[in-house]
Amino acid sequence: MTVDVVGHAESLRAEATRANERRALVLAGDRERGYDELEAVLDALPVAITDTTLVGSEDRLRCEHLPQANAGELLGTTREVVILDAHEGLRPNALGKVVGAVDGGGLLVLLTPPLEAWSDRRGAFDESLAVPPFQLSEVTGRFRRRLVETLRAHRGISIVDLEGDRLEFDGLTDPAPRIAAPALEPSATHRFPTEAYEACLTVDQLEAVDAFESLLADGSDESTGADRQAVVLEADRGRGKSSAAGLAAGAFAADGLDVLVTAPNARNAAEVFERARELCERLEDVDVTAADSRRLETTTGGRVRFHEPAEAVDRLETADIVVVDEAAALPVSRLEAFLAADRVAFATTIHGYEGAGRGFSVRFRDRLAESDHDVTDRTLVEPIRYAAGDPVEVWAFRALLLDARPPVAPLVADADPETVEYRRLEPDDLLADETLLRETFGLLVLAHYRTEPNDLARLLDAPNLEARALVHEGHVVSVALLAREGNLDPATRTMMYEGGRVRGNMLPDVLTSQLRDESAGEPAGLRVVRIATHHEARSRGLGSRLLECVREEFADELDWLGTGFGATSGLLEFWRANGYRTVHLSTTRNDASGEYSALMLAPTSDAGRDLHDRHSRWFARRFAALCSDALDDLEPDVARTALRSVDRAAAPPVDLSDHEWRVVAGAAYGPGLFDVDPGPFRRLVVRYFVEDPDAVDLTERKERLFVLRVLQGRDWPTVAERLEYHSPGQCMRALGDAVCPLVDYYGADAGVDAAIEVRERFSEK
Repeated sequence: MTVDVVGHAESLRAEATRANERRALVLAGDRERGYDELEAVLDALPVAITDTTLVGSEDRLRCEHLPQANAGELLGTTREVVILDAHEGLRPNALGKVVGAVDGGGLLVLLTPPLEAWSDRRGAFDESLAVPPFQLSEVTGRFRRRLVETLRAHRGISIVDLEGDRLEFDGLTDPAPRIAAPALEPSATHRFPTEAYEACLTVDQLEAVDAFESLLADGSDESTGADRQAVVLEADRGRGKSSAAGLAAGAFAADGLDVLVTAPNARNAAEVFERARELCERLEDVDVTAADSRRLETTTGGRVRFHEPAEAVDRLETADIVVVDEAAALPVSRLEAFLAADRVAFATTIHGYEGAGRGFSVRFRDRLAESDHDVTDRTLVEPIRYAAGDPVEVWAFRALLLDARPPVAPLVADADPETVEYRRLEPDDLLADETLLRETFGLLVLAHYRTEPNDLARLLDAPNLEARALVHEGHVVSVALLAREGNLDPATRTMMYEGGRVRGNMLPDVLTSQLRDESAGEPAGLRVVRIATHHEARSRGLGSRLLECVREEFADELDWLGTGFGATSGLLEFWRANGYRTVHLSTTRNDASGEYSALMLAPTSDAGRDLHDRHSRWFARRFAALCSDALDDLEPDVARTALRSVDRAAAPPVDLSDHEWRVVAGAAYGPGLFDVDPGPFRRLVVRYFVEDPDAVDLTERKERLFVLRVLQGRDWPTVAERLEYHSPGQCMRALGDAVCPLVDYYGADAGVDAAIEVRERFSEK
């Protein structure tokens, strides 16, 4: 008997509507048959075509169509039916995005190949995993195999086998009737307009809006609390945190305040502006004079405005209140910058593709606790778009590991380098052990502010990736994700040198295409993509122990170990202590991290040593010029540490002429001026930082003076203010004092007659 797909879809939709939940319908088998059945389903369901979206490679239906790569356009929107066509491949990120767009009472429809054969199919996403020199045939299908297992294991998911013409699972759960929630009643003590609370849909959301009232505190009145206030809203997707932030922003604007909103991009903040506008339009004594997706202005003089994160940091002083939405998708260093605001709110998704909630919850919350802000916390648990316990949400969390966590703290509290075991994390082992997979992926989430479902597929399927861990009593306490790079054939290296891009080979690509080293892709290397240690066991040497084990395992088969990351002085020190040396700093800041990226190498063979040595020399030679140009805003401590992390053998020679020595020594010991010829000073300072001689003992303040004035060429008033000198004149004298030990060590003590002559001449006076 032919399965009645239309009748079954109607039953799923009816049950989903009664329960205010979602249901999923999988049409597995022939693609054309799947679209035929789907057209009949859409004709039968009482769903407007404007509430339906097809996500796939072809525009096959009468509804909105998006390619999988553009599934992010569904962010902040809801649909009653979303179809994902996975026949030509599946992007895990797209799956995560479309699931979140399905409203309560709606259907998620997956068009897939036959489930038994799906893991063996290769699509566009698999092609992206086949990075040179690996082939598409070496990409596995473990992610899809696991996905199919979760589809078959979870309630609320119906599977129609189109090939066998049978209903494998009906997906009906026969849920018990739900008790209607009590009406929300705003408190009479609220300072926001009553309309802001009347717009809330759950108690959680009402309490979240209430939390924003703490940002109205007046620091001049001790009874209202601390001068500096912060609010943190955390929630899973679909709980209404952005709506709560928008209602609060609207209330602030109605009160005449200036609200600066930021997020990874303007699309993420669309809900904030929509709710703010709706509230202001409801208020009798407020009129909206201007409103769009990036700004709102009111007749009370208030406004809500959006700026990209980097620009927002520069505008903090112009705003009364700052709201950071999807905060977990921003790096910790960027979030820290927003703590300069007196009144700031952070709203973030705890679990989801928008960002790594654990990175925010653990790493940034530590920084927030150390700040002088009085913090108000709220966690939104109750869903708004659909009922609590929605089976599609439960399935998506497991299938995409959106709620993956490291082991609980007590399990690894006693871990140290002596108690841990080094372990290869083979993909098949991860697939077979759900706990091991969740702990591993949970730590990788912690390691990076944007770990996504795509990364889960890479971990399981990519042939160039390796995972290694330190395990304490069976639990993952430290993990490293490693990527094989290099070992590229001559044709590929030539293509890179002539401007082509090669996937999955970050270090060879930069060294070849940007730094013009055509042979950089020949040696075989291993890049540490991410490394993380459980927060309960940090500062015990576990990360260093893991890197040591990785070196011991791979040193004999590779030419180099490497890494690349957003450069901070702390990270540079960590990698330097573990034998890695700086060979490059990017000339533009990373859009996501806000930092300049550092590339570091640790050679393990003669070929790797040759690669490392030449790039170390080139970097040391060009660094001074970079600092006065592309890196003129590099943080002084990052500049100092980056140079200190260069191999000492790469220190440029002190090749000053006699005249140049007289200029430098004259500025140090006599009436000479730095400004007349900065060149020799720069060469001397770079040599000092790279060589880091024990005989020269300078304070950190003087070293920062070297960076700001000598290398970056900042003007004297700016440098004096930055380093807190009383005047530009005092700053100039301080530079002369700082240069004296360099003249002594590299000039006079080295027997340079010109340096000795100047020093003795003016020391006698």
